Amino acid sequence: MVIHVFVGPSLPRSEPQLAALDVRVWPPARHGDLFAPEISSDDTVVLIDGVYHQAPALRHKEILAVMGRGIRMVGAASIGALRAAELAPYGMHGVGRIYAAYARGDIDGDDEVAVGQAPDDARALTWPLVNLRHALEVAVAHEVLDAPRATGLLQALRAVYYPQRTWAAVRAVCHNRGERTFADWLDERRKQDRHFADLKRADAIAAVTTALDGTAAAASAAVAPPRWETAYFRRWSNAVVREQVDGLNLSTEDRLVYQQVFDPDFPGRWAAYLEHLSQHPTDGGPGLPLAERLTQACGGRLPADRVFHPWLDLRDEETVGLLLAGETDQDRRAVARYADVLARARRRRPGVSAAAVRDEAARDLLLTVWRCPEEHLETEAAARGFGRAASAVEAAKRFVFGFLEETQRMETTCAGH
Repeated sequence: MVIHVFVGPSLPRSEPQLAALDVRVWPPARHGDLFAPEISSDDTVVLIDGVYHQAPALRHKEILAVMGRGIRMVGAASIGALRAAELAPYGMHGVGRIYAAYARGDIDGDDEVAVGQAPDDARALTWPLVNLRHALEVAVAHEVLDAPRATGLLQALRAVYYPQRTWAAVRAVCHNRGERTFADWLDERRKQDRHFADLKRADAIAAVTTALDGTAAAASAAVAPPRWETAYFRRWSNAVVREQVDGLNLSTEDRLVYQQVFDPDFPGRWAAYLEHLSQHPTDGGPGLPLAERLTQACGGRLPADRVFHPWLDLRDEETVGLLLAGETDQDRRAVARYADVLARARRRRPGVSAAAVRDEAARDLLLTVWRCPEEHLETEAAARGFGRAASAVEAAKRFVFGFLEETQRMETTCAGH
């Protein structure tokens, strides 16, 4: 069993708990991270930190899907505490005072735990509200200030945007409100103990310790979360499936779309795949010849590829094997080459992405490769498993930059001869 810890500014990697043999440390969690093949069904995930606006955030259904696979989820300290409070009814195990505050409803929202980070590492550069709240509670207990003044000071500190809530900003707010005594007291406590009032760190350590001693496994066993297999989830999971083939680390989805777009024999392969699904349905129903199933569905008046549009699970080896049966080494090298061209375009021009490619450019690619008139585009897209032309256009956008570069190179070479 491996304990996967997603952590950033809440807990430095130098902490001894993160050096345990069973622990694998990951950067703050983002959308797609829980699909990593390294995370298997008998593992535990400790979610502490996650990204907010610098990259797509981890979705709730990704966590639910992971728990549905039997993986134990522990949350604490930061976004992990908030997600644990939200998903506790489904089996996510929360640890620490921050989690408890979220669970009771004392605090809500990710602004309570957000911090500014150093651009080159995971160090926190600002104070999160949960730590300031804790420091004020301790100050009230030691009669450094009374409760009404502490409440007013907390509201003033909350008004400072979190990336700007540095220690200098905290002192400035204290001075502006006439709370210099509290600022000096907090400064002195921090000199005596650099971790003073660092509730996020304390909760993060407690969460890793909980995972190491097996407490989370016992708590999670009490709840059996349902499997979440929505259309969105399948799309997310397909997008992150990768495989090492012939020394190339390739997206399985890219490989499939390449076959759909560029292999002239793919319509036959898609027809064979539909026949296979009809004979071996995944819902446990009786197998039928595709022609018979088609007769039941529409009287046989339409081709099968216009009637049946199965969802593909690219995590399934049999599905991938059937659909990529005609793939060649040359195809895989082309997929890698086109991915490199797109990556270079992104580096050169911020904001460039496959999604930003004009529909007309992708449509022209398809018409060129398929050698069909535009009025036949819907028929050709369905025969290749896209369902409709709009889906084919969207999928083909990832190859436009590479296709154009190759076309221009070939034209230049021909002109040179």
